[in-house]
Formats: sequence, C-alpha cells, structure tokens
Amino acid sequence: MEQLKIQEKKGANYALLELVGSIDSYNFTEFQQKAFSLIRSTNLVLDLSEVISMDSSGLSVILGAYTTGEDAGNTLYIMRPSTGAHKAIESTGFIDTFHIIQTVTEVL
Repeated sequence: MEQLKIQEKKGANYALLELVGSIDSYNFTEFQQKAFSLIRSTNLVLDLSEVISMDSSGLSVILGAYTTGEDAGNTLYIMRPSTGAHKAIESTGFIDTFHIIQTVTEVL
C-alpha cells in the first residue's frame, strides 16, 4: 500500500493541493476531505505531477470536487498530471471536461 502525501498551499484566488504517491481506496479519505472543503470556498488546483497511480476512489474524488466546485461557482484545475494520473482520468471519458494546466499562473 503506497502512502499518499498531501501538501496544501494558498494562492491569491486558489488553493493548491500537491499530491505525491498513489490515490486509492486505502488512502483517499484525507484527499476527499481537503478537496471538498477547499472547492466550496475557492478555486482548487490539484498538482498531480507526482501521482504514481489512481484508482476509482481517486477519480471519484476528482469528479465530485469538480461538481461541488461548479455548484459553488469555483473551478477545479488539474496541474501537470503524471502519465498514470492522465491515463486514469482519460479512462473516465471526462478528460476534456477538466481544466488541465501547466502552472498556477493559468488559474483565472
């Protein structure tokens, strides 16, 4: 079981969660709590550049945060997804739904 490390940072009009490791059914809870809490009040950037793999639990958090953000008038951004993260998101068929960015300066 790969540990998931989460670091939270704040920007002028966004919160950033830097995720390192695997996002799976064993460790998604903290990610879910932070993502849903933050997206209700501000734009949320998920830095997935260091995500090794992601299962349906991680994908569910991302999709849920996207919907919660839309309802609250905030935007979910996915920054520099790793190959594993990109493939997982692409498998949902929703890859074009998300705002994929390379740097936080792209946050509106």
